[in-house]
Amino acid sequence: MDSAPRTGTPAAAAPSLPAHPTAPRGRLVLLLALGLVGLPLVVAAGGPGAPAPAHGPEEGEALFQQTCAPCHGRDARGVPGLGKDLVEGAFARGLSDAELVAFIARGRPADDPANTTGVPMPPKGGNPALTREDLADIVAYLRTLQGR
Repeated sequence: MDSAPRTGTPAAAAPSLPAHPTAPRGRLVLLLALGLVGLPLVVAAGGPGAPAPAHGPEEGEALFQQTCAPCHGRDARGVPGLGKDLVEGAFARGLSDAELVAFIARGRPADDPANTTGVPMPPKGGNPALTREDLADIVAYLRTLQGR
């Protein structure tokens, strides 16, 4: 058995932090500051609670060209007998962004009395993979063409 006296700090005691003249005083303040600095890094790295990546008109343009252009034209000014002009047309311009997203999501059947082309617009332009965010991106793109 070793009966030599023990010296130093107990193993469970936390070591003290060296003082720095410009650092906040107190461990709690330092730990809180480190925690607040670290939080955005975790969120930015895609951790739990991370915001969705930013989207907008650029993504909407690509989605429009893939899904909507066959009927509404590459310039969104319509294709005769298929899709209406979405740039100058009163219908698209007259809806709020949320209303236009909802309209694109549900589409319009050919027998709808408001359908003036007689051509159905399928829900989500026929692309069921489009999300609400995708539709909002498409609307954001259309608004840039409309000058809004």
